[in-house]
Amino acid sequence: MPLRVIFMGTPEFSVPTLLAIADAGHEIEAVYTQPPRAAGRRGLELTRSPVEREAERLGIEVRTPVSLKSEAEQQAFRALRADVAVVVAYGLLLPKPILEAPRLGCLNGHASLLPRWRGAAPIQRAIMAGDTETGMMVMRMEEGLDTGPVAMVEKCAIGPDMTAGELHDRLMHISAALMAEALARMERDALTFTAQATEGVTYAKKIDKAETRVDWTRPAGEVHDHIRGLSPFPGAWCETEIGGRLERLKLLRSTLSQGAGEPGGILDDRLTVACGSGAIRLVEVQRAGGRPIAAQEFLRGAKLEEGMKFS
Repeated sequence: MPLRVIFMGTPEFSVPTLLAIADAGHEIEAVYTQPPRAAGRRGLELTRSPVEREAERLGIEVRTPVSLKSEAEQQAFRALRADVAVVVAYGLLLPKPILEAPRLGCLNGHASLLPRWRGAAPIQRAIMAGDTETGMMVMRMEEGLDTGPVAMVEKCAIGPDMTAGELHDRLMHISAALMAEALARMERDALTFTAQATEGVTYAKKIDKAETRVDWTRPAGEVHDHIRGLSPFPGAWCETEIGGRLERLKLLRSTLSQGAGEPGGILDDRLTVACGSGAIRLVEVQRAGGRPIAAQEFLRGAKLEEGMKFS
């Protein structure tokens, strides 16, 4: 028998899961998502979330509260009489009355192998830490931060040059299939949960702009993981002199390379850059106000030479 579902999500990552639940024939009573945000060059335009746009296309009621802490919002949520709430990258704290409202509780799709990388930025942090494996988990939500028992898991390898954007796209489709299967098992009263391990807990704090600048004194492996872990957004960056003036350069793709020299120094005409130990080769970059381009195309316009430096 189809379940009565409340879906809660906001970014593009959440959309495939919403579609999978709808395609499975469940009754989606309402979609909760973040309110429209100011956008545009002057911040005067309000942009609806990807989940809101998709829900409206499907003809599903959309709710965009700024908080779920008020009694009025909690009563409105309970009034939906849902069997289960499905939460994928929603972005708002769920108070205890919300967590307890659905008959079967709240399921969360989380992009890590819990208890590793609880928190806001598990995809970026896994790559930045040099992890070679991550995955998606379906867990039952509790008041603690990503502490609930796990029902399902699917692992995913992280390639040596994989970016956060590429891992994001792979995991969002894994999330959809995994959550659809979890709900199918829940329909049959066959979804079981296992408590998380108490060891190996790490936290994936939100990415701070202050940590996005590349530190060339770090080993090459760490610099490479930093670049790909922040690509495409918000993007790791450095500065260099182009045409007689200092310019910020976003670094989108790199690979480990051979070479040594002063950290930040350009070692050859392929944009190999020395790190604290070892070197990386830049593969894709983006100048301020420009589009992402291959490193060789960038070099044709920037005229950087061996011996110059990134800072």
